[in-house]
Amino acid sequence: MPAILVKHAVKDYDSWKPYFDNHDSTRNEYGSQGYRLFRTAEDSNDLVMVFDWDTMEDAQKFLEESDLKDVMEDAGVIGEPEIYFLEEIESKLPEEPLA
Repeated sequence: MPAILVKHAVKDYDSWKPYFDNHDSTRNEYGSQGYRLFRTAEDSNDLVMVFDWDTMEDAQKFLEESDLKDVMEDAGVIGEPEIYFLEEIESKLPEEPLA
């Protein structure tokens, strides 16, 4: 499944998060299949997100055609995000969650 990895800093995570949550319906319209959200251990405002996408083409359309840039600016994203288009080649997950 295609994925997008996005890394960026925000002014304040608690202020940023509602914008992220409210943008979920737009991501879904463009083919998002879910996400994982991380913060770095060093800075709670330094975020990394991995989004699963239905197709790489739809992921590209989302980045180019949606209101993402405006939402990111309004939400307090600092600087230009790092964006990587990923194609999974292998995955190994535990059969049962580790206790």
